Amino acid sequence: MRWTRKLRPTPIVVSLFLWLAGSTLAGMAAAAVINRVRRGDIVSEMDARSRVAIAHLRRTLNVARDRNNPSDINQSVDDLLASGATAAAVCVPALTPLAAVTPPLCNESIVARAQVRDSVGTLVTDATFQGSDSRYVAALAVPDGRPEAVLVVSHSLAHLAAREEATRRTALFVSWVFALVVFGYAHASTRLTRRRLLNQVRRLLGLNPPSTDFAPLPADLRELARHLAMETELELAEGTWSAARLRSTVQQFLGGSPLVVVANREPYVHVRDDGGPVRLLHPASGLVTAVEPVVRACAGTWIAHGAGSADRETADRSGRLRVPPADPAYWLRRIWLTREEERGYYYGFANEGLWPLCHLAHTRPVFRASDFAAYKTVNRRFANAVVEEASTRDPIVFVQDYHFALAPRMIRERLPDATIVTFWHIPWPNAEKLGICPFRNEILHGLLGSSILGFHTQYHCSHFFEGVDRYLEARVAREESAVVTRGRVTRVRAYPISIAWPEDDAQWPSIADCRRFLRSQLSLGSDGLVAVGVDRLDYTKGIEERFLAVERFLETHPEYVGRFAFLQLAAPSRTAIEEYSHANERVVALAARINERYSMGDYRPIHLRLEHHEHDTINVAYRGSDCCYVSSLHDGMNLVAKEFVAARTDEEGVLILSQFTGASRELADALIVNPYDLEQASAALFTAITMPAREQRERMRALRAHVRQHNVFRWAGRMLMDAAAFRRREQAQVLPALRQADAASLM
Repeated sequence: MRWTRKLRPTPIVVSLFLWLAGSTLAGMAAAAVINRVRRGDIVSEMDARSRVAIAHLRRTLNVARDRNNPSDINQSVDDLLASGATAAAVCVPALTPLAAVTPPLCNESIVARAQVRDSVGTLVTDATFQGSDSRYVAALAVPDGRPEAVLVVSHSLAHLAAREEATRRTALFVSWVFALVVFGYAHASTRLTRRRLLNQVRRLLGLNPPSTDFAPLPADLRELARHLAMETELELAEGTWSAARLRSTVQQFLGGSPLVVVANREPYVHVRDDGGPVRLLHPASGLVTAVEPVVRACAGTWIAHGAGSADRETADRSGRLRVPPADPAYWLRRIWLTREEERGYYYGFANEGLWPLCHLAHTRPVFRASDFAAYKTVNRRFANAVVEEASTRDPIVFVQDYHFALAPRMIRERLPDATIVTFWHIPWPNAEKLGICPFRNEILHGLLGSSILGFHTQYHCSHFFEGVDRYLEARVAREESAVVTRGRVTRVRAYPISIAWPEDDAQWPSIADCRRFLRSQLSLGSDGLVAVGVDRLDYTKGIEERFLAVERFLETHPEYVGRFAFLQLAAPSRTAIEEYSHANERVVALAARINERYSMGDYRPIHLRLEHHEHDTINVAYRGSDCCYVSSLHDGMNLVAKEFVAARTDEEGVLILSQFTGASRELADALIVNPYDLEQASAALFTAITMPAREQRERMRALRAHVRQHNVFRWAGRMLMDAAAFRRREQAQVLPALRQADAASLM
């Protein structure tokens, strides 16, 4: 018979049938075990009773023989029947006077077994279990020198069959009841868990709330799969994120609202050295690399600290100028700080306090009340500048990094309708470490003035939730990825930052030219091997560990001395801070020691370039090297890794990446290492420079495909689209109940 659609059993019916079938087998097995144990107990009891009965018959037989009186035997048999035996007999085939008392029991096979020579004098038993005919028979052949007698006693076990049947019925009933209870509980729990899971996925995907009925799980999954497929098709149809697509997104979803970026570092710096001409510098900063293309695409305004020696003379009275000079695309608004303010806000609280607090790099954070006062003053000044630059009451404000933890709340107070997106570019500490900061509550409240708060990884988001939950009177709605405080909602999400994928790579110098130039600069032959590192000179970047790995590599592979060189491009940073000054000294001393050990003529294994480097110089180093080593001890993301990948248009070169960077969670085709493990790091260097070209290309193609797709415009686009969705929900008052509940909990 073929199942029709109407007759086909549902999955729940099949599951219940299989569950009951299994429970039936389990119940029958349990009953069999119980009955087996009971039979053993009864057999032991019957054996004891039979021995007593046969001993009684044996004494009676002796008396009857002496008296030659069968009636004594009959009386003894009657006594045994009265005491519970079913039948008893004294079988004496050769003794005529006693033949009258020989019943049919004497014809049983057990009598013959008892008369076997080896069994004479030994009790022989036989237990038969056949329902109502079940019985236990015992026989003993008495060897007393006279005609042989066999004493037989039988006990009925019919009652045992009834008890065993009752046990089977009870066991089956209990197993079925237990099975139904467990099946019902498991089924209900599974449905409730599935419903919660699907609700969470729907929220993340922005789908409508699900219906209240329990539809089959495959149908729900098919619905979600269709939604994801539609999103994927849309992504493919619109293509890779680009500046044009970002501008279109801002126009479409945010109505062309003005974009204002708040960052400490300015994208263009004007300097004048010793009365010479003004020079324009473009800082090699991960933040500038990521954010500048976004501001350029949106024609926004960048508010930053004007730190260049010629910044004032190149800006107007308000500190404003159009940048970049060659092709002006957006406004740069410079904020002027006194030396005391810069010392307290930047060098003090931000970089002696928050920076070591957020990094696991074994440096003690320092918190001073005077530094925090300067930090608050500067944050207020930047917040006021945002209000001045905003042309509407609801601008999009993009606050960058740990220098402005208080600014979101300050901006919110002046522009309550603004959409404030804050991105924290460095790691966020766990709740225990956050507790070190005496100003932790102010920092948390300041950040919660944001509409959207972004981190590189979900791990850092979880740390932020833990800190808020421990130190603030706020509602942490983890299922919504949100924090509700003071009547406002802040969405906390992970947005892995990236770089702008280069569009002008056709204008770059060729790989061959870069290789020749780099080897001539490092005094290597044409077969020389080069590894490169690019960083600010910071104790969190693991530059010392990097140099020690190079030293260990040369120790274990001395054949590469003279052929291998490591080029470290390190821009001096925060030298006014003592820990940075010491780090600078240690790096220089370590490089000198290793070079002294392995130098030969013009050859040096480590080339340390302590100066600011323009992007073209860095790009030549990326393209001309054989591998790039990123050895950060703790890093939110690290864009050097992605820049190296983007520069390798030849699809060769190897990336060695610290496991303590956010980038290691994305760039799985890099060689992931623990920079503290010098053996592993030195082995990675050897693997990188000896890796076959085919494997290099396979790895690099995968890395380039990921970085191209997940570029900085996608990073900014996702945040701005989430901000647009947040703005729509706010305007539609989708979350009033959540706010009211929060307000009630704080009363």
